Amino acid sequence: MAVVLVDAENVRRSLWPNLAPDELVARCAAWAAREGHEAVVVFDGTAPGGAVSAGGSADDWIAARAAELREARTPFVVVSSDRGLRARIRGAERLVGGGAFARTLTADDV
Repeated sequence: MAVVLVDAENVRRSLWPNLAPDELVARCAAWAAREGHEAVVVFDGTAPGGAVSAGGSADDWIAARAAELREARTPFVVVSSDRGLRARIRGAERLVGGGAFARTLTADDV
C-alpha cells in the first residue's frame, strides 16, 4: 500500500469537461479502494468532504507531506503534471501525470 498524494486541481482540469471536485474525490476513493492504496486529494482552497484543504498552496502541502512520508519511509506516489511540484519531490515510488491519472479514473466511462 502506498499513500497517493493527488494534486486535485491539476488532475480535474486535465480532462474536458473538467471533473467536478466532488466527482474527483469520489473517483479517487473508489480507485484507492480497488487498488489498495490511500488516496489523499489536496485542493488549494475549499475542499469537498473527503479531501484536504491545503489552506493555501496544494503544491506546498503536497511537498511537505511527501517529505514527511519520505522521512518515515512510508511508500508514496505523487499525482501531478506540475513541473515545479514534481521537481520538489524526493523519494516517491512514482510520479504520475495528472492527465494519465484522470484517464485511469474515468476509464470505465468509455
